[in-house]
Amino acid sequence: MAVVKDVEARGMEHCETTALGVLLRHAGLDLPEPMLFGLGAGLSFIYWDGKGMPVPFLGGRVKPFELTRNLAAGLGLTLTVAETTSPRKAWENVAAEIDAGRPVGLQLDCYHLDYFQSKVHFGGHIVAMYGYDDHDVHLVDTGAQGGAVRTSRAALARARAERGPMTARNRSFTITPPARPVAWQDRIRPAIRDCASAFLSAPIANLGHRGIEKAATRVPGWLRRVAEPGRDLPRAALLMEKGGTGGALFRALYRDFLGECTGLIDDGNLRTGHRLYAEAAGLWTRVSTLIAKAGESGDAECLHQAGAILRDLSRIEREAMQALSRL
Repeated sequence: MAVVKDVEARGMEHCETTALGVLLRHAGLDLPEPMLFGLGAGLSFIYWDGKGMPVPFLGGRVKPFELTRNLAAGLGLTLTVAETTSPRKAWENVAAEIDAGRPVGLQLDCYHLDYFQSKVHFGGHIVAMYGYDDHDVHLVDTGAQGGAVRTSRAALARARAERGPMTARNRSFTITPPARPVAWQDRIRPAIRDCASAFLSAPIANLGHRGIEKAATRVPGWLRRVAEPGRDLPRAALLMEKGGTGGALFRALYRDFLGECTGLIDDGNLRTGHRLYAEAAGLWTRVSTLIAKAGESGDAECLHQAGAILRDLSRIEREAMQALSRL
């Protein structure tokens, strides 16, 4: 049995920032979750409709692990990543870190985790591991999933080895702070500008504000698109709102990040971005509510209303990012 000492197993709202919080606190840097999300330029949007998907995926963040890479680069952290196709080597990689007294981040498919409440495949889930024994491992997941949790080593191995969209080959990672820490306050402006630039200049129409506009045109037809509206639409709405895939969660995190920044930086463009993202967060909750209602009632008008709000959101978020790009 091995357990890393002095780990604060605090579950937050988003899986990747939760894991980063565990690793960074252990390394001596304790930042609020919105600040981690913002400094990692985590906000984005994608409309993805793939073959065999029961309902299109609305993603509200950058792709899995990109936030971690962004944050490490911005703060001068050494990010050490291991990947392998060997289950034996995959376990050795994480056990060695735990034995050395370091918590380790893992990317995996949450479907296989014993404690996970919603049995849906998602290969971009990220947790922090801080201990193990002969049968179980000690993990930190989001607050919604229980914070400090345990799962069997067998379940963990299946979760890490799963293949499919957004998965990684048994990816594990650690973070080491630099000898001379970077002042995180100095990274606020570059992180905001980088996030705004990527959002405004996305290379395809499925991404950024154009992706939200595309969702506005497609969502009204979802009653015909999905196989079982009464099951699929409420599930999509739940994932949007609580999982943050395309709902209010990531907009609320970014709103709170910008709000924290207004106390550090006096800039009218920053205040404009904060005001607009506060408006956007509430509208995303309205969208997910209407999608769930459409599935439960079979009323297509709910989806038409959702589409109209999405058109407004495309404009609002474009204007917000245009202001923030001038920071």
